[in-house]
Amino acid sequence: MTPIRHNGSDNDAVLDAVRDAVLAVGVRRTTLTDVARRAGVSRMTLYRRWPDVRSLVGDLMTREWIAVATGAMPERRPGVTTRALIVDGLVAGVRAFREHPLFRKIVDVDPELLLPYVLDRRGASQEALLELLAGVLREGHDDGSVRAVPAERQARSVLLIVQSYALSLRTMTDEDDPELGEEAFLAELRHILERTLTP
Repeated sequence: MTPIRHNGSDNDAVLDAVRDAVLAVGVRRTTLTDVARRAGVSRMTLYRRWPDVRSLVGDLMTREWIAVATGAMPERRPGVTTRALIVDGLVAGVRAFREHPLFRKIVDVDPELLLPYVLDRRGASQEALLELLAGVLREGHDDGSVRAVPAERQARSVLLIVQSYALSLRTMTDEDDPELGEEAFLAELRHILERTLTP
């Protein structure tokens, strides 16, 4: 087994391994031994960076959720306001997040893993998302397309809205009724975001 160097590609190899393990058996049944075997490194190599599986999974979630958020943000186009880009990106992000295999596995098998980030404290991925949101909201303030209020508070408020849709939407949908299906609720989310961000 080879030692892991502390650079991005090595960390990605370990995070890829923990993702594969979690998708196969869930978080509770994933072990550092299994992750080390999948990554081709020693268990002690992992312990030097991550004290337990939960810390590994926390880093994995941060990587995956930030990739979802940045991947959902549309390209800038002439004549399209920053507000329109934000709303499109957030709605697409909720859809992509809910379809993400890791999120679906955690919700189905280990939902308690998400509770601290809903009830008690912000996690690293939420902090990173807030930073991204605050930056793009400031751009919207500058071009006049977004209601100008303190950007940090506005980012936290928007994340509260989006997070509730991402985490709890399935408790409200009724796929037998088109008026209560996922797409109808995502359209409602779009309307809410437009209303709250419009000057």
